[in-house]
Amino acid sequence: MFRATCRFAVSLTRDQFRKTLKMADLQKIVENNQRAQGLIDSIQQEMAAIENELVQRKKQELIEENAFLTKEIEKALAQLVALEISNGKRQIPVPGNRGICTQTEATSAAAAPASESKAPAPAPVAAPKEKKVKEKKPPAEKPKPVAEAPIDVGRLDLRVGKIIEVGRHPDADSLYLEKIDCGEPSPRTVVSGLVKFVPLEEMQNRLVVVLCNLKPAKMRGVTSEAMVMCASTPDKVEVLSPPAGAVPGDLVHCEGYERKPDAQLNPKKKVFETCAPDLMTNADLVACYKGAPLHVPGKGTIVAQSLKNVQVK
Repeated sequence: MFRATCRFAVSLTRDQFRKTLKMADLQKIVENNQRAQGLIDSIQQEMAAIENELVQRKKQELIEENAFLTKEIEKALAQLVALEISNGKRQIPVPGNRGICTQTEATSAAAAPASESKAPAPAPVAAPKEKKVKEKKPPAEKPKPVAEAPIDVGRLDLRVGKIIEVGRHPDADSLYLEKIDCGEPSPRTVVSGLVKFVPLEEMQNRLVVVLCNLKPAKMRGVTSEAMVMCASTPDKVEVLSPPAGAVPGDLVHCEGYERKPDAQLNPKKKVFETCAPDLMTNADLVACYKGAPLHVPGKGTIVAQSLKNVQVK
């Protein structure tokens, strides 16, 4: 019995001790919590103080910057007025201060009646200068489009030329390569397909009729700057002959057609191609356009040697 009682007493003492320990731990936790909350409150107060100090410092900086900019604006305005006065611009005084307005619409509207009653009488305004009325010039007439000349032999630049040099084309057996004096500072290079029809010796130093305003074209790598005019059939070709007494550079005319050659024939308009069917020799061997003879004024007509009523090309 005594032993049982002792055991109960020991057991009870242990439970009380455990409860005491638990209460002490709980008390420590509460105290730690209170200290942490106090520390948090202290940090928040310090942060608020630092933030307030930064705001005040930034505010002061902006005030100083604003004052500096205001002075700069006043200096610039004074310089502008001085420049205007030096350039003869009249300055009209404006009543009131010319400051920077920071009022809102509501406050300015509310203050308007009071300011109107206190405003001084406006300064006299200078009479406006009379503006000079510029006389309006009549609009310039647009140039009327020039009507294109009719397509006929008058647009072909036919001249007398003299072959001063001739030889075979280096890259084509059927072509001659000629230098022809057309009365210009330098001779023209001309490529002609006459090897099968005219012997080389007959081409040397002879007078010919040359079409000079064709667009230059390359023939087997050589640029040809004109065309030798010939009476032609499928089997025979004869070089046209100028009249006796003609010299290089003489102009060829056609009776009934004004000679107004293009500077250079436009291939797209096919001027020569349109005229070609009407270029023929007549029964007297004279080269004609629509029956009108080609001639050098005062010297005679352009003729073929033997081909009558055939195409000239």
